[in-house]
Amino acid sequence: MGQTRFATGRQLDLICLGRLGVDLYAQQVGARLEDVSSFAKYLGGSSANIAFGTARLGLRSAMLSRVGDDHMGRFLVESLAREGCDVSAVKRDPERLTAMVLLGLKDRETFPLVFYRENCADMALRAEDIDEQQIASSKALLITGTHFSTDQVFKASSQALDYAEKHDVKRVLDIDYRPVLWGLAGKADGETRFVADQKVSQHVQRILPRFDLIVGTEEEFQIAGGSTDLLAALRKVRELTAATLVVKLGPQGCTVIHGAIPARLEEGAIYPGVHVEVLNVLGAGDAFMSGFLSGWLKEASDERCCQLANACGGLVVSRHACAPAMPT
Repeated sequence: MGQTRFATGRQLDLICLGRLGVDLYAQQVGARLEDVSSFAKYLGGSSANIAFGTARLGLRSAMLSRVGDDHMGRFLVESLAREGCDVSAVKRDPERLTAMVLLGLKDRETFPLVFYRENCADMALRAEDIDEQQIASSKALLITGTHFSTDQVFKASSQALDYAEKHDVKRVLDIDYRPVLWGLAGKADGETRFVADQKVSQHVQRILPRFDLIVGTEEEFQIAGGSTDLLAALRKVRELTAATLVVKLGPQGCTVIHGAIPARLEEGAIYPGVHVEVLNVLGAGDAFMSGFLSGWLKEASDERCCQLANACGGLVVSRHACAPAMPT
């Protein structure tokens, strides 16, 4: 990906702004959540997983979010710090609890998922929490789409983008579309990955011009482009931004689009995925992003970035955990 050049002399490679919570994964594989008797506790949240994963891959990463002033918040901060991630911008919120997720591993296709995120700490991030000098100290800033979903986090994320643009910090959007977190699915339905919604599409489209790199699944680009036709959605996204687009294609791998959207995705290079025995799909995208960024921030080629991304994603889906399974 030789087109991207980064500012030199920066203290950090990457700042990750967004979700930071506890993942509780069922230890009884093949059971309904109703029948599970024990859970394993891990660091979670898409941005946090990426901060953790990129640190493990040797990048100088930092986390920008909030946790509750509670036991789980301390667990998350300590987990990131042990991996070498800068946690100086993680605020302790005395008024809210740390976010949490419950996940079941019922079978290869079914992963019941419940988000406990109502009035949680990471969604209380405020514009005043954003430190201009910290943003200026990094090569890149990553923000997840969820942190544009309410007025308060929209203002916080926009403030971070303002500082990033001012100081020549590259901006990365992880679309990270979870319908339940936009109020489009039942409160216990975290498993649904796509619900079309014109208002959400228009909301996301407001921010697309501000990013240099946009990464998402086929469904995530469909919501960003406001169409269930992937190519039509990608063309709409391209109308709004000149960003590099990375489309995750599941087991098929991924593709990278720099300019015009092709008539068929196959007309561009498809970088194949890694064939593995799937145990848990949750966190695959975060591992993919960690691998991709580990190449991108070193100005590697598209092919190398995608090799790293697909390898990291393939490894994590074959393991029970997400963050602890991230490769070195």
